[in-house]
Amino acid sequence: MAMTYLNNMTNSNNMTNSNNMTNSNMTTSNNNNEFDDYYSLLTEDNDYQACNNNNVKEFSRVFLPTLYSIVFIVGFIGNSLVLCVLVKYHKRLSVTDVSLFNLALSDLLFLFSLPFWAHFSAKSDWIFGNFMCHAMTALYMLGFYGSIFFMILMTADRYAVIVHAHTSLFSKHRSVKAGIALGLFMWTLSLGASLPNIIFSHVKHNSNVSHCKVEYPQGTAWLPFSYIKLNILGLVIPLSVMMFCYSRIIPILMVMKSQKKHKAVRLILVLIIVFFLFWTPYNIVIFLKFLHHLGYMQSCEWEKDLSMAMQWVETIAFSHCCLNPIIYAFVGQKFRNLVLKSLKEWFPVCFGRCTIIVSEFSERRSSMYSRSSEISTTKIA
Repeated sequence: MAMTYLNNMTNSNNMTNSNNMTNSNMTTSNNNNEFDDYYSLLTEDNDYQACNNNNVKEFSRVFLPTLYSIVFIVGFIGNSLVLCVLVKYHKRLSVTDVSLFNLALSDLLFLFSLPFWAHFSAKSDWIFGNFMCHAMTALYMLGFYGSIFFMILMTADRYAVIVHAHTSLFSKHRSVKAGIALGLFMWTLSLGASLPNIIFSHVKHNSNVSHCKVEYPQGTAWLPFSYIKLNILGLVIPLSVMMFCYSRIIPILMVMKSQKKHKAVRLILVLIIVFFLFWTPYNIVIFLKFLHHLGYMQSCEWEKDLSMAMQWVETIAFSHCCLNPIIYAFVGQKFRNLVLKSLKEWFPVCFGRCTIIVSEFSERRSSMYSRSSEISTTKIA
């Protein structure tokens, strides 16, 4: 069930590490009693439980399905609308539109897996079989990494267009075919980053219930590697690229004599701030779980707090895919006009009047801006 599903992965691998730690403690003569108490926390099927997390589990059965359902509905509507508009007007596509199409597609792949994880969270039983466990893991991971990689691609494309607008190398190779080739490359990277989770995912039967989880081979470094990979690919690289590119873009926009430069700068700041706010808490908790795996913060309270925190931060991070259509698509005047035009054609009764109101508002706003410009010019003269 999304990253809670990855928590199953960590619990399974932590079981092996913890058993190795306790076996070594058995050789010390002064800690036998403590180890006996600790060993009593093992369940009948030898699954490791550091402490009683029943309260956390009960909370997740209500919280996660509800939040996943909201994210799925809102994100599905927004990203589907983006795809429909881009397909409808595919003859007008640019490199940015190709990246936007792939970003919406990756978000949809991710969203398609959420209902299955929501059901798993609510019932604590995976009823969809081993094939669907692999399939939903693949959709989830491909959408997860694809969304991040295509945000990086769109940022780099804006950097090339604005900072290197007069460079022949960028302008010559910036075509729709080049955008498609870059998109295929990004999907290949997403698949490569997702393969370990897809390969090692399986359904584990426990008494009368089944769990779809990832279990890495014992004695390997796959688990800590997965934590570091999530932090680097999920936050460090994309945030670094955004900070570098937009730090070069903003000064150029500020010196341009354009009425829309301030709006563009505000949009850039919104992109950075939103990405930072939505993904940083999630990556902090991932890093704390990495430290937990290394043997730090082993108390019962820490384990409960990390489990509860993961439920909150993963939902916040995943809801970012609901904002992608708004931030990257709907704020652009050209794309927004195409959306209103499409909605008017598809739902003339509902959106016909809305389109007229928006047009009248835009005209009135333009006339007010023209008047203010004339007044300020007169005062200066």
